[in-house]
Formats: sequence, C-alpha cells, structure tokens
Amino acid sequence: MSDDLTRLTDEELDGRLAALRAEMRPLDLELARLRADRDVLLTEQRRRQRTAHREQRAGLKAAMREGKFPTIAELVAGGDEDSLDEFVFNLKTGGEVRLGFPGARRQTLTFTDGKQTAQAGDLAEAARLYVAGWDHGSPGRPGVRVHFPGTRQERLVPPDDVVARHRSMLQ
Repeated sequence: MSDDLTRLTDEELDGRLAALRAEMRPLDLELARLRADRDVLLTEQRRRQRTAHREQRAGLKAAMREGKFPTIAELVAGGDEDSLDEFVFNLKTGGEVRLGFPGARRQTLTFTDGKQTAQAGDLAEAARLYVAGWDHGSPGRPGVRVHFPGTRQERLVPPDDVVARHRSMLQ
C-alpha cells in the first residue's frame, strides 16, 4: 500500500477496495463467530453470578429469620462502641442499605427528643442518646433513615427492620 494512491484511476481504486473487502470477508465471519462464542460465555457467567447472589441473599434472609444478626434497636441498646461504618446493614427483605443521607461520607443515625435532632456516627453516641430518652428519627418522623448504596433513593424504616453484620464477620 505504499503506492502513490493519487496516481490511481477511480476504477483502479474501486478494484483495490473490492479486493480488500473480499480479503476481509472471511476474517469478518471468523470475528462474528468469535463474538458469538464470547457472548455465550458472558451469558453463562452472568447467570452464575445471579444464581450466587440469589443464594447468598436467601442465606442472609434465613440467618436473619433465625435471629443471628442484631437489629439496629438491639445494637444501640447493646452498648457497643464501634463506628457505624464497621457494619454492613440489611433490610429484613435482604437488600443492603447504608444509614443516614445519600452521598454522606459516614453512616449516621438520627435521634430526636421531639424538638431537636442529633446525629450519631458511632454506637457509643447512639447509646448515650438512646439512654437519655431520645428516639430514632426526627420530630414527627420516627424511624431509621436508610438509602440504597450507589443511589439517592432513601426511606425511613422502623429500627427493628434493619439488621447489622460486623464487617469482620463477612467472608
């Protein structure tokens, strides 16, 4: 191809282009076959990942039903002093959530005395507020604020509907 292409006539250029396309046709067919084989393998890989995720979530839900993991209410009343970031939280339905507001760097629990609110970033502060008579939530809005990781979707749930697993216990 080091020829001076400007010297070719239109017919010669069209001929070379047609010859090159003919030479590429078997390679295109082989590439299409390889892509189809790749897609079959990727589909199987995704199927296995979905199955593993479904089984892991079913195991988590079974462990929650058996009471193996404490709820937020039990964790706060237990007097532990760990940071909330030391835990992975799940709804009773099995979905993983984070505590506090979406986009926040640290997980927090909000407590209210009916008039004002306070944020607790660790269990020691949460226990202190709880013992002082403060409830989960904000004035007029009881509950634990949770959001789904990677989203801005949030909601308030009862403290007994969120369970905690310490990160050291994860596989």
